[in-house]
Amino acid sequence: MTGGAGYIGSVLVRRLLRAGHRVTVLDRFFFGSAPLAGVARNPNLKMVRGDTRWFDGSLLAKTDAVMDLAALSNDPSGELDPEKTIDINYRGRARVARLAKKHGVKRYLLASSCSIYGFRDGILDEESPVNPLTTYARANRMAEVAALKLAGPKFHPTALRFATVFGLSPRMRFDLAVNAMALNMSGGGKLRIMRDGKQWRPFVHVLDAASAYVWALSVPASEIGGQIFNVGSDNNNWQVLPLAREVAKAVGKPLRKEWYGDPDRRSYRISFEKIRRQGYTARRSVAKGAAEISVALKSGRTAATARTRTVEWYSHLLESQKTTESVALGGKIL
Repeated sequence: MTGGAGYIGSVLVRRLLRAGHRVTVLDRFFFGSAPLAGVARNPNLKMVRGDTRWFDGSLLAKTDAVMDLAALSNDPSGELDPEKTIDINYRGRARVARLAKKHGVKRYLLASSCSIYGFRDGILDEESPVNPLTTYARANRMAEVAALKLAGPKFHPTALRFATVFGLSPRMRFDLAVNAMALNMSGGGKLRIMRDGKQWRPFVHVLDAASAYVWALSVPASEIGGQIFNVGSDNNNWQVLPLAREVAKAVGKPLRKEWYGDPDRRSYRISFEKIRRQGYTARRSVAKGAAEISVALKSGRTAATARTRTVEWYSHLLESQKTTESVALGGKIL
């Protein structure tokens, strides 16, 4: 698993270990290794500090499946250095896919994003035209194309287009919509909403995101190889303003909103019928995820720090030139 210490990865690693799998994590540990501290001594877990762009491909020998999660995450992060985003999120993942096929790996699961659809009217499925509006979205699409064209009788790449993820994770993120709303409202602060709050977004709980990988490992590889699946649930397509109201109700706080900017062009509603027909169901609601976060904040189980805001932490690493988390390799940051 590349990116196994990340927001989804640190949840998924635990899920796989509980199921008895042997897991190798390849990660740069930009955010440290603490998200895996609770399972670090598990004999079925191997952690390797490395980069998808230049790790030794022999690491993939005798591997049944590759789950490729490593990426500079979300649209704002992608714009910090667009060329670096293309390098890591496209070229790095395309390299992992090629090496996986070369070393006889049967399944390759790519973490992609519904942001690929950009602005579109109507309900979008996997056959809908894509409209990537950001570097992050474009890199995801390029990685999809690179991986899926490798499909063959012995190599089965699958692209999982995730809705925007929310919920508690050992590598917590408060730069994601639902999580940020729950944080702000739990603290009694105002919520800034991009005018006019009518833009649509799909959402999926981080535990349901992890379940999507478990599902993809359990079905016959030939049934999903060479295909794209949207990951989420139809019930979790939300407009931003109603979403804010739902989160406010879940955390038991009044909604105090503040408008900013112009209406968001990135608006899309997604159909998840294809993956549902294949046996996968996303079960957790936005309200449940927001309530869990609120409780965790009150109890001190989680807290907002620079590391929980992806852009802020990447910017810190770039500015400080620190190497303590293997950020600087060959004199270059990231």
